[in-house]
Amino acid sequence: MTDSSADSPCRRALLIAAGLLGLSLAAARPAPAVADTVLITGANSGIGLEFAKEYAAKGWTVIATHRRSEPPRTLTELAARYANVRIERLDVTSVDEARALARKLEDVPIDVLIDNAGVYNDRSHCRADDEECPGDWSVESFGKLKYSLLDTIMAVNIKGPLIVAEAFYDNVKASREKKIIAISSSNGTLTGEKSPAQGAIFYRMSKAALNREMQIVAASTRRDGVTVVMLNPGPTLTEHQEYLRRYPEMLTTAFTVGHMIETIDRVTIRDTGRFLRYDGATEPW
Repeated sequence: MTDSSADSPCRRALLIAAGLLGLSLAAARPAPAVADTVLITGANSGIGLEFAKEYAAKGWTVIATHRRSEPPRTLTELAARYANVRIERLDVTSVDEARALARKLEDVPIDVLIDNAGVYNDRSHCRADDEECPGDWSVESFGKLKYSLLDTIMAVNIKGPLIVAEAFYDNVKASREKKIIAISSSNGTLTGEKSPAQGAIFYRMSKAALNREMQIVAASTRRDGVTVVMLNPGPTLTEHQEYLRRYPEMLTTAFTVGHMIETIDRVTIRDTGRFLRYDGATEPW
């Protein structure tokens, strides 16, 4: 005959054993991971889009920003594929827009802030939604300079990264990684070319200025444990530059962004203020 009493020694032993088993299973179960968060400017095409794709595939929360009037198809398709992708509008040259988005994301720690948005050449003749239009470099050559383009490039490539870094600084400080990454270029080097080539004056001077301003941002934020690094992606074959595919030195976006993500993972506060190649090698500047 079984003993149905609540005080039965057998029943108590079974309950204790079951409880211990439950505790063991709970201890063996991994704690839910907290996904890191990356905010990428200019995420609708080129290097920015590849960053969004690769971080999304890694399971990060991706805040992909763009400046179009409507979310670009490239990002809506990415968000449909990955639930961890969030699309936000941001014109990096607008202090008001940056501050408004920062208020919207007030409680969101941003582990890695990637200042990627940039203007390379004159795309005034390109449709806003035509990501494959190559643009025109000729108006950046001495004797043919289009100064209205200079205003645009300075606003996006120099002013924009400062606006973004300052607007989202509290979000970065609140994160675990605390990293601000500026996508630069070897085209901005002051010492790396023995005999500087001609052309692309506006773009090249903007990247030199970007490196200098980010050195100063690094010096200003080091006390908060924030790492600021400038990265050179190398000669990257984006959709805007398909006409360069014939050159063997051109790198795919997947190659250079994959290496940049590995470098971003490795950098620490000891690297703050450095200008690095996509693979972490020190770049002359």
